[in-house]
Amino acid sequence: MMKKIIITIDGWSSCGKSTLAKQLAKALRYVYVDSGAMYRAITLYFLRNMVDWTKEKQVNEALENIELDFRPNEKSGETEIYLNGENVEYVIRDLIIAEKVSEVATIKAVRTFAVAQQRKMGEKKGIVMDGRDIGTVVFPEAELKIFMTADNAIRVERRFRELYAQNPNITIEEVKNNLEMRDYIDSHRAISPLRKAEDAVVLDNSNITPEQQLELALGFVKQKI
Repeated sequence: MMKKIIITIDGWSSCGKSTLAKQLAKALRYVYVDSGAMYRAITLYFLRNMVDWTKEKQVNEALENIELDFRPNEKSGETEIYLNGENVEYVIRDLIIAEKVSEVATIKAVRTFAVAQQRKMGEKKGIVMDGRDIGTVVFPEAELKIFMTADNAIRVERRFRELYAQNPNITIEEVKNNLEMRDYIDSHRAISPLRKAEDAVVLDNSNITPEQQLELALGFVKQKI
């Protein structure tokens, strides 16, 4: 039996991190955890309950009332996130969440809350997790760290197609501005900024198919197990 390892996938928004993470988890029969979904679900809770995230007391009280877990979708076979027992997998993909999640993710208490849960999920290994600081902060000792990147124009087009399916009124300029804002916040925040771990391998998926990126990633895995 092959040993199980922890695989982290970090990178910019709309670089295909989730797609690759899901592919790898399925191919290896590992557990996939979308760390970004956790921050989006927390943001959703804050917005629904009118939590002022600039107020430390309100944030701490809100976090005490948040329970997050991932459950498999029997039809698709993929894991989906639940917020206090409610499936919010699709609600959290709305643009209003995307516009606020980077702000919420900069809050120290929020990151401490999420990282503690993420580390617990990885205790038994056999896990693929994607996000912004998974290889640098959450699992710095992970056996395989992948850092994904892609051409900015391609990232905007991918994100636009994804959001347009949900909201035909959205414009590509709105998507471009949102990505630029998120990139800046993610890479300049004081706590756990987005950066490539020194021992991470870079995967640029600007001009390759999902099948090709999976093949490359599986090659990285074989070197580690």
